[in-house]
Amino acid sequence: MARRLRPVGLDFIDDAPIRLVFATEAAAPPEAVYQALAEEVAGWPSWFKAVTLARPTHGGAGREVRLMGGVRLQETIMAADPEQRYAYRVDTTNAPGVRALLEEWRLTPAGSGTHVRWTFAADGSAPFRLGLTAARPGLGHSFRTAVRTLDGRLTARRAADQ
Repeated sequence: MARRLRPVGLDFIDDAPIRLVFATEAAAPPEAVYQALAEEVAGWPSWFKAVTLARPTHGGAGREVRLMGGVRLQETIMAADPEQRYAYRVDTTNAPGVRALLEEWRLTPAGSGTHVRWTFAADGSAPFRLGLTAARPGLGHSFRTAVRTLDGRLTARRAADQ
């Protein structure tokens, strides 16, 4: 059963009780990474293994996402700054214990590629916070694998276009 979460603003990225921050490099330029994140939402399952469905909603102002294990999310896009930032807030979910959740992807040029930083900001019950903290290594691995897979796809796409 889906539950409505506490609506939070972008300041939650800095103020959340739990903040998990992961970073890695991609060879693809920021514009290509941003396009895959924000404009090709339905493509997320092809590069982020944990995502089984992603689709834009509300004319692109929101997203519906399903994760492995049956977790369902309805999200609102909070920031879509081309080549720099993509952030979304979870409005409803069937995941237990979560009270508020906001994710932000920050992109900065790194030579000819992109430095990608993903911040997972959350609040929830004590068991949720404990579980999320324990899941940190797995989330980090999932993020790095996803960015590596995305980068491979973007690099292949660029080579095919040339």
